[in-house]
Amino acid sequence: MQTRKLGDKGLVVSALGLGCMGMSGVYGVADEAEAIATIHRAIDLGVNFLDTADAYGKGHNETLIGKAIGDRREKVVIATKFGLSDVSTGGYTIPVNGRPEYVRSACEASLRRLEVETIDLYYQHRVDPNTPIEDTVGTMAELVKEGKVRFLGLSEASAATIRRAHAVHPIAALQSEYSLWSRDVEDEILPTCRELQIGFVPWSPLGRGFLTGEIKTFDDLEPNDWRRTSPRFQGDNFGRNLDLVAQVQQMAREKKCTPAQLAIAWLLQQGEDIVPIPGTKRVSYLLDNLGALDIKLTDAELDRIDAILPKGAASGDRYPTAMMQMVNL
Repeated sequence: MQTRKLGDKGLVVSALGLGCMGMSGVYGVADEAEAIATIHRAIDLGVNFLDTADAYGKGHNETLIGKAIGDRREKVVIATKFGLSDVSTGGYTIPVNGRPEYVRSACEASLRRLEVETIDLYYQHRVDPNTPIEDTVGTMAELVKEGKVRFLGLSEASAATIRRAHAVHPIAALQSEYSLWSRDVEDEILPTCRELQIGFVPWSPLGRGFLTGEIKTFDDLEPNDWRRTSPRFQGDNFGRNLDLVAQVQQMAREKKCTPAQLAIAWLLQQGEDIVPIPGTKRVSYLLDNLGALDIKLTDAELDRIDAILPKGAASGDRYPTAMMQMVNL
């Protein structure tokens, strides 16, 4: 397994991580046995970077991971997050909390659910506009001193907030949405991370599954799938985005790979400081995603992808209006 560094303080992880959110029912019915089998297979194949959050399934996801890694703790780097109450609220605003006393209590709760003594990478899930980032990160830094956390991260933070946070304590990684159809971070956020030597962890590298080509109609989404609230999956946006994916599929056929592998390979070639965390709850999709590590895109192919999916090509916002107000603060 290839490895990459997140930040410049010693955090090394597999070049591809495993996003575990979908294992807790966010994208439809969850199967715990299959989820644990997927985690175990990932670890066996060298994927050591597991991503979760206390908001996924209201704590269920952390409990699931704790169960899965019980006898494999030394083989994994666990990344979890605090600050949101529950991600399954559809298009409505989710309460955000970055107050120092909450940070500490959330960390203690995550440690109990994960059944570990230390969280390897601890992210603030969303920036709390009502709490100075210095106060939040200051408390996170105390958790590092106490041995409860090894490295700190932020998620969906603006360049200005990243700078303020990094001045309090080194930030190892920023996690934000980044894929062929969500490239806004390239303007200011990714360059800031590189200036400060902060690793970048793209979540939803497959456009919430859209870039795989497996979602062909709105009805392919299960009734309780939160993507039904996403503007990019609705109305005319769906059709326009489907046309873009069709071009990705054509290029993947020519490259003799899957659309998912093409999308992940593109991300991997955006820089050695980038570690995508494609989420899946099935072994078959895990294996497909890992195939991206063997794909190398030529300069001509990268140029062609830029022509197919330039910045801003996707139709519709990546979140409903209320939730868009919670990103890049």
